[in-house]
Amino acid sequence: MRVSTRGEYGVRAMFDLALNFGEGPIALKTIAERQLISEHYLEQLMAVLRKAKLVKSRRGAQGGYELADTPENISIGEIIRVLEGPITPLDCLDAEKTSGPYCGAPERCVLRNLWKELQDSMTQVLDNTTLEDLRQDAYRLEVAE
Repeated sequence: MRVSTRGEYGVRAMFDLALNFGEGPIALKTIAERQLISEHYLEQLMAVLRKAKLVKSRRGAQGGYELADTPENISIGEIIRVLEGPITPLDCLDAEKTSGPYCGAPERCVLRNLWKELQDSMTQVLDNTTLEDLRQDAYRLEVAE
């Protein structure tokens, strides 16, 4: 699995919201400027994240976006799945499919266990890393400077 700019920018935007959690809604323009993301592209990503109930929005002069839950309750895996789809290095491991384009008989595939271990490792890292973990890492890096 290769994380596209869609996933990368979505995680960056969510991280920005986590850094500013509790300060109220943040304007899309502000997030876009801080994270060096096109405002138009960010608007599209936020619409998907809002639909998935990971962010909420408020209209008006004091409007913007904020996390729908606390940073410790939102995993990076959730964000990636919403924006990228299943976390899988090969289509044949996608739980929604019984076989992928490379394999008509996954039960006889010698390499499938290797790819499954890779998938499990990726899932473990992404699902066990929250926005709060990233926020704490950012604070530690800031203090170290």
